[in-house]
Amino acid sequence: MLLGACWLLISWLLGSFPTGVVLATLQADVDIRGQGSGNIGATNMNRVLGRGFGVATLVVDLLKGLLAVLGAGLLWPEGPAAYPAACGLLAFVGHCWSPLLDFRGGKGVATGAGVMLALAPAAASLAGLAWLVVVAITRRSSLAALVAVALLPLLTLWLAPSRLPVALLLGAGIVWRHRENLARLRAGTER
Repeated sequence: MLLGACWLLISWLLGSFPTGVVLATLQADVDIRGQGSGNIGATNMNRVLGRGFGVATLVVDLLKGLLAVLGAGLLWPEGPAAYPAACGLLAFVGHCWSPLLDFRGGKGVATGAGVMLALAPAAASLAGLAWLVVVAITRRSSLAALVAVALLPLLTLWLAPSRLPVALLLGAGIVWRHRENLARLRAGTER
């Protein structure tokens, strides 16, 4: 029980790790928050520092969500059924509102994808495929993220209905974090 409570805190702290900021600072001596869109996520890292930085950021941010959920199941297997999902949601919250960045952070797409890959792998994989298709067609990661997030609850309802509340919460958070992108998409000014 105590270890389970500790993992909730660890999940939040794990999610709070600002991957893009750390990679850009240590490997390129750049504060990514002042470059490109100012976002700390994989898309801006890719745009500003190149594909390698973008992929590394994507993988680490995805692992934050995945490890929070999988670690919960390993550390407290007899815990409540909602416990792994709670750990994943805390990692997502930590990523989006990191205490290490004055409660600012990323948009949550990769970390949310990691959470859903652990909780509902088939639904998350299909949503990820939709993301890839939209990026390939439009070259707009924000639009692809919003399409994937719109599909995720439907896919989760179909393939893992018990995980629907998590998909809805993550989706709401990701849409909220993309509200400026939505305004630019409507105005036709999104990069």
